[in-house]
Amino acid sequence: MTTLDPRRLAWEARTSSTLAVLGLLFLAAYSAWVLVTEPEPWLVILLAVVVVGTWIVFAVDMVARTALSERGRRVRFLLTHPLDVLALFVPLFRALRVAGLLRYIPVLRGRSGAAVRGSVVAHALVYAVVYVYVIALATLQVERDAPEATIVTFGDSLWWAVVTLATVGYGDTYPVTGTGRFLAVLLMGGGIVIVGTASAIVVSYITERVGNQRGPTEPHSPSSASSEA
Repeated sequence: MTTLDPRRLAWEARTSSTLAVLGLLFLAAYSAWVLVTEPEPWLVILLAVVVVGTWIVFAVDMVARTALSERGRRVRFLLTHPLDVLALFVPLFRALRVAGLLRYIPVLRGRSGAAVRGSVVAHALVYAVVYVYVIALATLQVERDAPEATIVTFGDSLWWAVVTLATVGYGDTYPVTGTGRFLAVLLMGGGIVIVGTASAIVVSYITERVGNQRGPTEPHSPSSASSEA
């Protein structure tokens, strides 16, 4: 069977590591942009260059991957890679590319059931932590100067994000701006995926453990059946 989109796959193999590092760089720059309240002018310029520069690289990558896809499959490629498309419009999705660095951990590169499950767990954990962290940063950025804001520190924002993700909803902190509420919707949607993935992993692990404890079922031989008769 012919591999679909071989040129695109070759491009992704060459660039995935670079994009993962750039995702980490973007995460560091965005963290400093939000958390440093009175930055020096040179730092503002540096952070702006990093943020804009990573966006340009991600945009070029998306254009190249789309162009390298087979004709007639380009729209399908965009529809099946929603996070990559969203990264061009919503900055927080660029930081999720740091999960690509997990490919260099040897224990996660095996093909056994334990290795595959470990890879899924590691990716899900990284996605969840980065997702919550970046949404907390973005929420703090748009909320802290708003009138009647309840999220004014990073601690407030992180607490709100974790409580929202856990579906506890104490109501002591909450977004009051339109952008903050939009980020809350993104957090709720991502929380459904995170909780669902975690549940599936737990069920898979329990099923495998129960199967191992039962052991293989011994075949019922014809000789034993005739002796019983």
